[in-house]
Amino acid sequence: MKYALLIYKAGSSRDLLSSEAMKQAGDALEAKIRALPNVSGVVRLRGIEAATTVRVDEGRTLLTDGPFVDSKEFLGGLFLLDVANLDEATAIAARLQEHDPSGLAIEVRPVVE
Repeated sequence: MKYALLIYKAGSSRDLLSSEAMKQAGDALEAKIRALPNVSGVVRLRGIEAATTVRVDEGRTLLTDGPFVDSKEFLGGLFLLDVANLDEATAIAARLQEHDPSGLAIEVRPVVE
């Protein structure tokens, strides 16, 4: 079964991305994720200041800089797993938590196939 693990970080992306230590921690975490045998894809996202939100309102397409919602966490990336079940996916997510002392929230979501 396929699962997407969505990696959320607390705080503003500017604060996190300005730190060389945070970049190195992200690089190390990505390397560990890519080394897992059941990972089929890894995507790291640029900061929320680089986002554009697209909405349609009464037939008009509206573009907004940044994310639409104000949140204390931001989506920093995602990766895809092909594992036997939810227990295996959550065990991998728990192991990844150990590699980032700044605190990650990892959402585990089944992929529609």
